[in-house]
Amino acid sequence: MDAPIVLRFAIRERLYKIIFEADTIAGRTFDFLLFATIIASVVMAMLSSVIEIRIHYGKALYWSEWGFTGLFTVEYCLRLIAAKQLQRYAFSFLGLVDLIAILPTYISVLLTGAHPLVPIRVLRLLQIFRIFKLTQFLQEERKLLLALIASIRKITIFLYTILILVIVIGSCMYLIEGENNGFTTIPQSIYWAIVTLSTVGYGDIAPQTALGKLLAAIIMLLGYGIIAVPTGIVVSDLSHPKSAAGSTPICNNCGAREHGQEASALSKLKTGIAVLGVL
Repeated sequence: MDAPIVLRFAIRERLYKIIFEADTIAGRTFDFLLFATIIASVVMAMLSSVIEIRIHYGKALYWSEWGFTGLFTVEYCLRLIAAKQLQRYAFSFLGLVDLIAILPTYISVLLTGAHPLVPIRVLRLLQIFRIFKLTQFLQEERKLLLALIASIRKITIFLYTILILVIVIGSCMYLIEGENNGFTTIPQSIYWAIVTLSTVGYGDIAPQTALGKLLAAIIMLLGYGIIAVPTGIVVSDLSHPKSAAGSTPICNNCGAREHGQEASALSKLKTGIAVLGVL
């Protein structure tokens, strides 16, 4: 093998250990510097949204943004070079985040009206997941997803009930208050019922009559109990994974649950044979 090829391979392996691994001193140092740079760039992005600061320190913020963009561009290119599977990294979630975080600054130069896209650089905070190695915990999302899937039917029925409830309450409030008190239409009254039942309470519409206020008070108290229902459904399925994933028949032959219908059929067959043996 040629010496230049060996040298390039060695450099690539070294970059991979520094950038993608944190088990070495160089890797931990790189992660710490990247973490500090990300925090600093996000703080600058927040400060640039304040008009007073932008007026007095606009030029400094402008050049600091280009400095951070340059550093993250170099980091992104190094990741592309060091990645053992280029396409896998480039189209991964964090790879796309790395790309999206640096694009707005360049787009703002090409397109004069694209400056509002610059705050997207806050996405750089997502890179912290890589630094702290938190991506391994994303596997727990499967349990949450199974709980949500198991809860879909219950939550759908719950939302359907709430929809009927707000329509009835909104219609009643429209009849009680009328157009003179701000409840001009039934849809407007239904909007008020949704806002009140969810305990948001914008205050743009409020009942004026005694009966309307009494109904509003009942809806507010009802809202506190309703809010806890979807959470309780999901938590219940999350706490009982068997009910969330569905209980699978146990195979009498090997004791496993993964066989599904095959285990059920085998279990029934063995039971039938045992019955015939008794007979």
